[in-house]
Amino acid sequence: VSTQSTGGEFGMKPIYTMTGFFSLVGLLRLYCLLGDYHMALSCIEHVQFKDKDMMALVPACQITANYYAGFAYLMIRKYGNTIQLYQHILGYMQRTKQFFQNRSFQADDINKKNEQMLALLAIASTFCPLRLDESVNIQIKEKQGDKVARIQHGDMAVYDDLFFSGCPKFLSPVVSENPTSPFGSSGPRGLQLQVFKAEVEQQRLIPTLRSFLKLYTSIPISKLAKFLDMHENEVRCCLMAFKHKKEVAKGDSADQTTMDIDFYVDKDMVHISDTKIARHYGDYYVQQVLKLKESNKLILGAALAPVVTTNTA
Repeated sequence: VSTQSTGGEFGMKPIYTMTGFFSLVGLLRLYCLLGDYHMALSCIEHVQFKDKDMMALVPACQITANYYAGFAYLMIRKYGNTIQLYQHILGYMQRTKQFFQNRSFQADDINKKNEQMLALLAIASTFCPLRLDESVNIQIKEKQGDKVARIQHGDMAVYDDLFFSGCPKFLSPVVSENPTSPFGSSGPRGLQLQVFKAEVEQQRLIPTLRSFLKLYTSIPISKLAKFLDMHENEVRCCLMAFKHKKEVAKGDSADQTTMDIDFYVDKDMVHISDTKIARHYGDYYVQQVLKLKESNKLILGAALAPVVTTNTA
């Protein structure tokens, strides 16, 4: 969206353009802290997160905006959008790590945001198994590998730990003199956890169901019911829920073809098609090329450094 066409005379002045832009990011953060995620995302409807002219001027703002936008998408169950945003910003943070380390007043906050986004990305990739960049996948294995393994073994309590590790510090929209909080003893953070746990409960059987479906090209519902130790009607409900959750989880992500499985039900038979595509290695080679360039700069810098000699005579 052109600021000149929408802002008129004021849109042509950089001070008003930048003030309005950063105000939208501030509103995004505020509404996320209040728990109004749809309003938060509406504030940045016309903001381009990959716009190098605007976002890159203040890297801390770029990281903050991606974090809160990704969290809002996570809470409205658009996990594909969360993965897309976090992959982009985590890759950017890894490439510019040296830049942030030199700014000590921002390093702690940037590192904290990195840890939070990795925790939330681990949740999103569990609910919506899209292909992750190699560098991001390595970070998740290093930081959250044990928790992801526990989730795969059916430990639902791990979701609480990951959510508390990644969520922001929520605010209460009301101020009451009554000592009894309208959100209960756990406050607004506990309320948001309850909303999240309701979604986790709905997703509880989907990983197990997915693991069985990936073993077959077609399977009778009766046989699938025996595997899951459930009634056939309950299995039909689970299949319908799986189909619905899978479509919602994609969101507006452009990389929608990487969902690992698709299926349809024909009478009493489930037909499965494997939609997993070949792995791409381009990101890995780009990462190695960048590392090589950084090493060359260090070597050339050391070679060109003046040699100081001392005269002992």
